[in-house]
Amino acid sequence: MNDDSKTANSKGVYTGSDVCALQAWEVVDLLKAKQISPKELLDATYSRIEAVDYAINAIPTLCPERAYTAAQSINAPIANEPGCLAGLPISIKDLSAVKDVRTTFGTLGYANFIPTASDPLVERLEARQGVVVGKTNTPEFGAGGNTFNDVLGITRNPWDTTLNAGGSSGGAAASLATGQVWLSQGSDHGGSLRTPAAYCGIVGLRPSPGVAGGSAKANAFMTEGAEGPMARSVRDCALFLDAMAGHEPRFPTSYPAPKSPYQAAVQRAPERKLRIAFTPDVNGMAQVDKEVETHLRAVLGLLEKNGATVEETCPELPELERTYHTLRGMAWATMARRLPSSIRQNFKSTLEQNMRMGEALTIEEVVDANLNRSTIYHNLLEMFATFDVLACPTVGCMPHKQSEEWVGQVGGQTLSGYMDWLRFAFLATTTGLPAISVPVGLGPRGLPVGIQLIGKPRGEADLLAAARVVELAVGGPLGVIDPNITHH
Repeated sequence: MNDDSKTANSKGVYTGSDVCALQAWEVVDLLKAKQISPKELLDATYSRIEAVDYAINAIPTLCPERAYTAAQSINAPIANEPGCLAGLPISIKDLSAVKDVRTTFGTLGYANFIPTASDPLVERLEARQGVVVGKTNTPEFGAGGNTFNDVLGITRNPWDTTLNAGGSSGGAAASLATGQVWLSQGSDHGGSLRTPAAYCGIVGLRPSPGVAGGSAKANAFMTEGAEGPMARSVRDCALFLDAMAGHEPRFPTSYPAPKSPYQAAVQRAPERKLRIAFTPDVNGMAQVDKEVETHLRAVLGLLEKNGATVEETCPELPELERTYHTLRGMAWATMARRLPSSIRQNFKSTLEQNMRMGEALTIEEVVDANLNRSTIYHNLLEMFATFDVLACPTVGCMPHKQSEEWVGQVGGQTLSGYMDWLRFAFLATTTGLPAISVPVGLGPRGLPVGIQLIGKPRGEADLLAAARVVELAVGGPLGVIDPNITHH
């Protein structure tokens, strides 16, 4: 076991098998060397799910028969394929269709929906020998930073089961933190990969549009929603992105995989001396609790001691918040346009508000959003002439109680909208820049804290390398834990 893996059990109680605590890249190496079989891994995965998922409800839909059948068909790893998963069990978020597996989108109207075809990204992951074990929980249609719905219930934070696991990829993040799977697919618009990554102590990467799949067929030209990899370590995240990458004609924004694997960039990372721009509040737009800011400043100080350059600065970002909400509204209005009323009539109030806001947009607001996002993007480009990454909080507060649908107060300010506490997510989404949340140790109350790094256009490889430098500075990945079941 490598040095990172040895730290796996030092940050929390873990009673699972040794193989479930390994990193994904280590398990793939074992699979390729035929030192373990896909069936043995499925046995370990389903055993771990049975042992712990009752406490957090991360993977409520399982498909063991389908998974064991898929595992039997894997005879040899795909030669010379950097994204080959070689029979590794993975989980898929319940917003992406998996053929013949219940896919609910977290909404009552689709409670019994079983798709006859998989999402193109799922097809790719299965072609690269990922074995789908089940579907992870999500809020209704992925709306919100707290994972619960009327079909599959509540997902709880594995570090403290009274707390919010984040959303909308909350099930994915919680399943990774507890060692149920080694890699989990997620998606992100308003921080849906990044917030749960921060809250559950794992790595979540929102790639540039077109790197790892795209929007649903009806929204094919929308670039604000992105699918991406979630993993326990930066190297695992790079492996999963290699598995996702490649041109897919069904996604009009898709483009080819890089000539050099993302994993290679991570393995070269220790050579990097990072130039970091840091903003604690995105020019005052986003609120942050003092305890989060204090922890992140200590981490940045540690990076400086390790040779990084850190400067507190942020370019002008005119009308960023309004621009983000207009783009979000366009996406929801597009989705709602041809949605049957039988589906929409069940929506929670916050989701219905999203759609109505989008349907009420004027052409002037749409035009302003397009003009402003272009200005914001070019201002960031100028900053990237000097800096490698823009660092900021992933989310401005530590996890609140799961029973709070959304956080109403951060940084001493009262917030009025249900997306206001997620403002740190808006910049990467608006500009189409890649962003990653990396765990930076345990902070207040022994809970994980994430730092967000935003990278250059199409700069996933350099961003992953930067994330690895941060991961090394704080002592490696947090590793896996048993759910901390609390009743208070």
